[in-house]
Amino acid sequence: MPPTDAEIAALETRLQGLLDPYRDGLEPVEVYGQPFLRRPGATKHEWFAGVNRGKGVARFSLLPMYHHPELLDGVSDALLKRKTGASVFTFSSIDHGQLGELEALVGRAFVKYSAVAGGHTGGTR
Repeated sequence: MPPTDAEIAALETRLQGLLDPYRDGLEPVEVYGQPFLRRPGATKHEWFAGVNRGKGVARFSLLPMYHHPELLDGVSDALLKRKTGASVFTFSSIDHGQLGELEALVGRAFVKYSAVAGGHTGGTR
């Protein structure tokens, strides 16, 4: 049975919570109608991460894994199966283990993103 709108909304809230520790140092930006967070002064395409909802799913976008594929080293097959694009994970549900693993990945990604402050971290390679 597909998830309800309420279940997807709750999932979206959980995924948004992964970004809470980073919000103070980032600013919201919209790219092609999708919400993301980026460092102040970064160009539109130099975003860090964002969460949005699709039909029956919530998507977690994390641009640093596009530019730093080594961030995915050691990530479980279960989480990698949720990777649906170069910088996107798609979830209809998430278990505690995957949420913790994604949280750790976001932390590692933020270190990479912060290390290139003022440098190019977004857009196309």
